[in-house]
Amino acid sequence: MAKKPLLEFTDKGIYCAQGKFYVDPWKPVDDAVITHAHADHAYFGHKHYLAHHLSREVLLYRLGPINLQTVEYGEKVMKNGVEISLFPAGHVIGSAQIRLEYKGEVWVVSGDYKTEDDGISTPFEPVKCHHFISECTFGMPVYQWKPQVQIFDDINNWWRTNLYNGVATVLVGYSLGKAQRILQNLDLSNGKVYTHGVIENTNEALRRNGVLLNPTERITADTPKEEVRKGIILAPPSSVGTPWMRKFGPYSFGYCSGWMAIRGAKRRRAADRGFVLSDHADWDGLISAIDATGCECVYLTHGYTATFTRYLNEIGFNAREVHTLYGGEEEDEATPQSSPGENEPIDNSQTNEVKVLSFGEDLGEAEASGGEI
Repeated sequence: MAKKPLLEFTDKGIYCAQGKFYVDPWKPVDDAVITHAHADHAYFGHKHYLAHHLSREVLLYRLGPINLQTVEYGEKVMKNGVEISLFPAGHVIGSAQIRLEYKGEVWVVSGDYKTEDDGISTPFEPVKCHHFISECTFGMPVYQWKPQVQIFDDINNWWRTNLYNGVATVLVGYSLGKAQRILQNLDLSNGKVYTHGVIENTNEALRRNGVLLNPTERITADTPKEEVRKGIILAPPSSVGTPWMRKFGPYSFGYCSGWMAIRGAKRRRAADRGFVLSDHADWDGLISAIDATGCECVYLTHGYTATFTRYLNEIGFNAREVHTLYGGEEEDEATPQSSPGENEPIDNSQTNEVKVLSFGEDLGEAEASGGEI
């Protein structure tokens, strides 16, 4: 009889029968190990959660009062004989790869990851294993990221140009991960950083967790428009095309996303500038990360799974495509055809080759903030 694998892919999520827990389940379960706080990986309704300690306050902010246990990177937790430990994924603050070991068999669930050190997330760390479960959001050769220092040189120069021309600067990026990465790399000699309430709520949660972020000022109904125009406005994708954004006009609107590498993406988002900045690994990053694990098998969960699986098999890996419901939030970057408002969902279902759930970018966050902008 063939040996049963330590992990299996079920209709609830990635399941460890020996340990009696799931990794990033999308249906309510008793015991969930969470890679990071993005909504396609961290759902409400589980009886018990385990995550990295830097995800603590964001998870509580997004999900409310939950039974949450947090650990440091490298700290070991035993569940029914299965050793669990978390290692940096480099995706966003608090993101982790989940390493599982039982009787010498090692699996790693990477969640989402990027291999470039962004200066704020704990850098990605390859973990040796027999089986590696990987994303491939940008698993096509066209996706090759430039060093982020070049991107932020462009962003800061664009901001200075807008100040010179007397127009406001609005820069859009996802509220968890992208917004903080942008914040830490802006040239603050240009001016203040003003934030949409959804982004500032996330910043505050991270600060409660001990994360040191550059200063920001929440935009409220009482914030003078003239003062905001002297700085830069950080906004979530859900604000694009809304009255909230239009009130800052005239403005120049920039969008930070990996999808900006695709011709036409900037036009579809009506952006004046598109900056190719992603919190996911590019083509080379995916291949180098997978190779560094020394794994016998790699399982691809979301993104260009069919194409990337075929390529990996052609170059000598044992790769398999699996069906999950990941991929619907952070790369909100998911090229919507219209510009929804703050409380409307963005349809991400057409982005990847595998059908995924559609999540409202910051939908729960907007509700949690009482509609505050």
